[in-house]
Amino acid sequence: MSVASIAELHFGVLIAADADERAVRTQRLGAIESTFDPLPITAEVAREWGRLAAAVRTRGGQSRTRTMDLAIAATANVQEIPLLTENVGGFQIISDLVDARPPSRADAGAPPAFSS
Repeated sequence: MSVASIAELHFGVLIAADADERAVRTQRLGAIESTFDPLPITAEVAREWGRLAAAVRTRGGQSRTRTMDLAIAATANVQEIPLLTENVGGFQIISDLVDARPPSRADAGAPPAFSS
């Protein structure tokens, strides 16, 4: 789990539309934070993020709107593991650079190691 994923989850808690949804998101975040020791965004991850962002931009995509997704993908690449995401299509433009896969049914209910 990337610290960028944790940041996205905190953001999701803060923008929840109502108290019930905020409570569900807070509980999920607590379970994830107590389960995973998130991987930091290191200089190596930053270099990989730059490479991915440049590839998205040169291929006609919008790298700035995908900042967090690309940071998570860069973390997965540096760790040499696939990126598990419900949005595999969002990485189509750089599918040769990122191994984006949907979480398997066996993983249902469990938070993926890296998600976007």
